Amino acid sequence: MTTAKTKTLATTGGQASATPVPRTSPRGSARTRRLGLTLLGWAIACLIFFPIFWMVLTGFKTEAAAIADPSLIFSPTLESYAAVQGRADYLKFALNSVVVAFGSTLAALLIAIPSAYSMAFLPTKRTKGTLLWMLSTKMLPPVGVLVPIYLLFRDVGLLDTRTGLVIVYTLMNLPIVVWMLYTFFKDLPKDILEAGRMDGASTLQEVVFLLLPLTLPGIASTGLLSVILSWNEAFWSLNLTSSKAAPLTAYIASFSSPEGLFWAKLSAASTMAIAPILVFGWLTQKQMVRGLTFGAVK
Repeated sequence: MTTAKTKTLATTGGQASATPVPRTSPRGSARTRRLGLTLLGWAIACLIFFPIFWMVLTGFKTEAAAIADPSLIFSPTLESYAAVQGRADYLKFALNSVVVAFGSTLAALLIAIPSAYSMAFLPTKRTKGTLLWMLSTKMLPPVGVLVPIYLLFRDVGLLDTRTGLVIVYTLMNLPIVVWMLYTFFKDLPKDILEAGRMDGASTLQEVVFLLLPLTLPGIASTGLLSVILSWNEAFWSLNLTSSKAAPLTAYIASFSSPEGLFWAKLSAASTMAIAPILVFGWLTQKQMVRGLTFGAVK
């Protein structure tokens, strides 16, 4: 009797008979389960990315076709892209997004790295409370502090400036950046830093020559996440900027007017706005996954 075939013995009328019972092999069962999970994953991915696919498709339609013809077969045209580019300077908005996203990320990392270092390696009784307080600030609706920040920016001349947006985005992302870096630093064995101290390394040398190289994947993924969050932020950019420092999120909103939504032009503008960050995310996906799983398996 083999494991592939199981026989059930039954006794009928004083005679024993063997009846083969078909059973799926463990290897075949695993393959079927893997295929099912793969199909389920593809179905979920298609469901998530369908709105983006539909938006890109609509951008290549005329305004009349975008409203009246929802079919996938149509004559593509660049009419909407030409109209969008003719109405507003895309490159100016894109440059503002790049400066604000990367500037705020750099500022957040410069503040968060020493903060996370001190919390991870020199904890006090208030460390956990401080971390929880920082995280709780993300639960506050941004509109709750809009008026004081708007008045403060108006008085110091930061309205409609890149510097003002960099400050706001840095404060907005700082709790997440500190939390992620704290988690990465916490997983690092303290023996490595103690060995550096025994060799005479100062605190700055520990951070620069030991801590940063060992946690570089985690720092990179944290920075990438901060860039994406800053790039996609719309509330503060719409309320604190008007023309000079407006990023791409304000560029998209400018195609919504009281006369109605122009679907084709709005889709073309949205496609042009998300294209850089989609390409950036695609190129850095391995670094992000590696950083987000850093320290998960020891």
